[in-house]
Amino acid sequence: MRRLATSLSLALLLTACSPAPDTTAAAPGHAATAPGPAAATAMVLGSPGWYAWVDRKLGIDSGATPALQPGSAAWNRRVQDKLGQEAPQSTPGSPQWQQSVDALLRTRMPPSS
Repeated sequence: MRRLATSLSLALLLTACSPAPDTTAAAPGHAATAPGPAAATAMVLGSPGWYAWVDRKLGIDSGATPALQPGSAAWNRRVQDKLGQEAPQSTPGSPQWQQSVDALLRTRMPPSS
């Protein structure tokens, strides 16, 4: 009985000292509400928030007339042009391409403001 009481006390102590679960995590398909890089981390590839993040990082739509529709063939070509030699070789717009663009922007591009 004494061991049981000690085990329960230890379990309660560990539970009380454990960090609280992250309640700011985004639901599947939605961006997190936290500002900055943490928000980009939670974005789903191909979501409107992800396209906006890529657009800001690369300055895709700055001064384009007419404005390019994110995810369109013209927008994808502009991303490829902006990335230059670093551009993914997979089909622009494909899930593999989006994953490559995302990884490239997170690891090799300077952070945007």
